[in-house]
Amino acid sequence: MEFDVIFIGSGHANWHAAVTLQQASKKVTIVEKDMVGGTCTNYGCDAKIALDGPFQLVEQLQRFQGHGVNETPTIDWPALMSYKHQVIDPLAPTMDHLFSQMGITMLKGAATITDPHTIQVETQNYTADFLVIGTGQRPATLAIDGQAFIHDSREFLDLPDMPQRVTFIGAGVIAMEFAAMAVTMGREVHIVEFSNRALATFNPTYVARIQTKLEQQGVQFHFNEAVTRITENPDGFTVTTNNGLTLTTDYVLGATGRVANVEHLGLEALGIDATSRGIKVNDHLQTPVANIFASGDVIDKLQPKLTPTATFESNYIASVILGNDHPISYPAIPAVAFTMPRLAEVGVSVAIVEANPGTYQTEVAPFGKRLAFEYKLALDAEATLVFDQAGYLVGASLYADDADDLINLITMIITGHMTANDLHQQIFAFPSATSGVMDLLAGMLPTK
Repeated sequence: MEFDVIFIGSGHANWHAAVTLQQASKKVTIVEKDMVGGTCTNYGCDAKIALDGPFQLVEQLQRFQGHGVNETPTIDWPALMSYKHQVIDPLAPTMDHLFSQMGITMLKGAATITDPHTIQVETQNYTADFLVIGTGQRPATLAIDGQAFIHDSREFLDLPDMPQRVTFIGAGVIAMEFAAMAVTMGREVHIVEFSNRALATFNPTYVARIQTKLEQQGVQFHFNEAVTRITENPDGFTVTTNNGLTLTTDYVLGATGRVANVEHLGLEALGIDATSRGIKVNDHLQTPVANIFASGDVIDKLQPKLTPTATFESNYIASVILGNDHPISYPAIPAVAFTMPRLAEVGVSVAIVEANPGTYQTEVAPFGKRLAFEYKLALDAEATLVFDQAGYLVGASLYADDADDLINLITMIITGHMTANDLHQQIFAFPSATSGVMDLLAGMLPTK
């Protein structure tokens, strides 16, 4: 074989394993048809968080109106977009250079698997002992009249200026995060959702708070509406739903989910089952062809399709190729919606608690009120904590500015099966929101 391992895709689902195996003296190549580093690095979570910072600062400053702050800044989107390009655009070429420096062969183009050990890129064949498919997902597209007028998240994250009127189709994480940005800039924002609620996987109590806050800022929600047509007109675009709702807008963003990139890989000829949900794998992340693995968002799985999950799977696949025979065992996986404020979830959800009466206990911790000065006047910051019958923390949902950081600490408590005594062995910086929340938690956990 020319290589020990060929990776199809260069995102987090693959490159971590590629680096580990290259450092273990394996001969490795990565095939990429788009940008090195994949979606998250170039036009996903990294680009989003690069743009997010000023919006969160405005959110925090607004709470201090009348308490030392007299006015809050406005956001210059073109200048902010220029900053995003400064920090994001160099990432792909830098990663490409670093991989090449490490000795990882980089192949540019689309790969097709022609037999269990061979791929074809353009007209050239390459062989390897193992193949790893990490081709990720792409935005789903609505098959409606005028679908060509629908933009996706990649395009939104590259907008030279923020349109005056923005309509989102879908009320998931992408729509809610981007809507928070647009409305903060004073834009007219509509969210059209097929179902009866937003952010279906998050705690409905906290979702309702986010929705109310966005509505107070001016976002208009339209639930139980299916978009059937988009037409261009002299004043922009008209979005029409099955119930006859019509909206005039300057920009339409489709946020109706994502589908796995499984086409044109040659999977069907190899007997590998794949749908829009992804590729079926076993508990070693192997396809029915034992030397072919799948990693990251392209897997059909119950676990959240998130960057850290893909990284975890990538590291696991490297260990299997190096001799680990243990099945994959996922720890608790936190998920965050970068709304204003953030929503975060980990472990046993409120929905699971409600579906299993008597199995769990919940407790609401209004830490924003209890830690008012440490938590910088975010009086509505709150956590809903889920405990098992022995009193151990097994799940949490948060509504808070720094829920993205707090959820990581809570995830460690859940994964480590920590007690109050364990927390008391830690020293946290004070005064800080973290130390206050950890003190509250210590009072709820079992002592042994």
